[in-house]
Amino acid sequence: MWRKEDQKTQAGPEISTSAGQAAGTAGGPRETPASAPVSSRAAACISQGIRINGEITGNEDLFVDGLVEGKVELGNGSLTIGPNGKVKADLSARDVIVRGRVDGKVTARDRVQLWSTGHLIGDISAERLAIEDGAVLRGRAEVAKHSEKHAEAFKPAPKPQEQKKVEPLPVPAGPSAD
Repeated sequence: MWRKEDQKTQAGPEISTSAGQAAGTAGGPRETPASAPVSSRAAACISQGIRINGEITGNEDLFVDGLVEGKVELGNGSLTIGPNGKVKADLSARDVIVRGRVDGKVTARDRVQLWSTGHLIGDISAERLAIEDGAVLRGRAEVAKHSEKHAEAFKPAPKPQEQKKVEPLPVPAGPSAD
């Protein structure tokens, strides 16, 4: 026997929009067809003409083709700097692809890729590094297997006044065993 509830579970999630109501659906919620896939990994985009000052954090993929200043941490996401992108920030992500200009420290859990149009001024720490002909890199690069080392790779050395002096422990004088 066919029931209306069975049809809803097979067709997918319901979307209620005023546009659907205007299209003549008698005021009820509109159902999306099962053949219309929605990507769960669609990248967020900061397009050309957008400027962001501050901190960007998340776990999703991000495409930057505008201006970003500050800090970008994407955890398990992939970060792509587009050909028009200009970034003055420390970057941290699973993968970092540079097609534009980056000025800052880049830390990737997996890989960093500099395209031929890429221009990076700063230090890189990643498990894998790919640099195409024509790319510009000014800085240090550390390629290591263990991702725990990446976060510690470019910490500045402690200043001399911050180093503690270690005094030797006094040795007790006692009878010698000759």
